[in-house]
Amino acid sequence: MKVRLTTIIALFSLLAATLAAYQATADGPSSDVHNQQQQAKRNRSKRAQEVPREVPLAIARREVRMLDDIYKLAIVLITDKYVHDVTDFPAGAAAVQWFKAIGEKGWHKVRLIDATGMPEVQTNAPRDAFERLAVRRLKAGQDFVERIETVNGRRVYRAATPVPVVMKKCVMCHEHYKDVPAGKPVGALVYTIPLRSGQPKANKKGN
Repeated sequence: MKVRLTTIIALFSLLAATLAAYQATADGPSSDVHNQQQQAKRNRSKRAQEVPREVPLAIARREVRMLDDIYKLAIVLITDKYVHDVTDFPAGAAAVQWFKAIGEKGWHKVRLIDATGMPEVQTNAPRDAFERLAVRRLKAGQDFVERIETVNGRRVYRAATPVPVVMKKCVMCHEHYKDVPAGKPVGALVYTIPLRSGQPKANKKGN
């Protein structure tokens, strides 16, 4: 009886040890896999937060429409209030300067380009395929030209709007504008909007 009881106890002990070993083996890898899955999930979430989302096209288009109204209104007001003769600083030249400053701060890019074929300075001439296409279409009567391009590996939204002669003062500094039919563009504003969300980086001066 003692032998049988000892044998039974030994068997139960062996069984308990086997079950414990099995449980440890089963739980260990499962726990590791679970931890790995959770870490992978956290990594994916972190990458998703780090990679900026693409701005919807409708938002980029609306931004251009808004900026276009602001810039053109400013140019007209400056011309009306501050440009009285050829010795005054022209609003178009002022616009080129503030457009440059805006681009250097990391916001959108905008260029005032010539559409007559006789730019005041060569840097105002259309300089790439989109700008040349935009001038042709705007002169043909289209009031808005747009497309998406990839520049330096980044997707950008590009748009162009016409700049017609709206004041007699415009002809004061640009006599050849007199030969342009009424309502036809003498220039264009060309916008480049990054299709990535986020804020521009501050420049070295902290602005």
